[in-house]
Amino acid sequence: MEDKITERVKDSRLMDNFLTNEKLLDRISRRLEPIEQMNAYYRCAIMEIETKFRVLSEQFSLKYDRNPIETIKSRLKSQDSILKKMNRKGIPVSLEAMEREIDDIAGVRVICSFVEDVYMLADCLLQQDDITLLEKKDYIKHPKDSGYRSLHLIVQVPIFLQNEKRPMKVEVQIRTLAMDLWASQEHKLRYKKQIPENEEEAISQELAECAQILASVDNRMQNLRAKLSDSRFQEDERRRP
Repeated sequence: MEDKITERVKDSRLMDNFLTNEKLLDRISRRLEPIEQMNAYYRCAIMEIETKFRVLSEQFSLKYDRNPIETIKSRLKSQDSILKKMNRKGIPVSLEAMEREIDDIAGVRVICSFVEDVYMLADCLLQQDDITLLEKKDYIKHPKDSGYRSLHLIVQVPIFLQNEKRPMKVEVQIRTLAMDLWASQEHKLRYKKQIPENEEEAISQELAECAQILASVDNRMQNLRAKLSDSRFQEDERRRP
């Protein structure tokens, strides 16, 4: 008899734990739902910007003898990174504040061949009537002290939902292959590494020098392209009747 009572008590506790866990999971799910919905909006905005560049890529391939777009990459900032950034900037933790204050949750990076392609692609994007430029940072003309170079645009693009049109912010980075190589390697060298203080300055200086070398390569390749284009133009002119 005592064993049966003990079993019933255990069953009752298991049922209570199950119901408690179900309620907890349901509460967590309800709290996560708005975050997942917002992430879906940002993913839609990324798709809109990616599509615009893919259409441009298709047009360039058909119309010209080369395509300035090498690759298109995208990313959605993790919730952990967003919360750390909000905490660092003293932004209150809410979806409204996140959407209003954080500009780089959705990101699209376009890698191209030459420096002049960076500005040409930026112009092509900004000329589209559903794109609004919110901010522009030119780290090519004005590189960071570290040597980092890229063109950053914060743009607003509408996404079309079932019953509404919603403007969303996307950070667009446009850079050359050389700029992307430096940024990628710099990140791998520094990411989660405890660099001794006595070596930090020397390493930073060497990375900045590498950036200068790659910038020089970019400029030389740009000049070579200009010379070849001019030579081709002159040859075409000579062949004309």
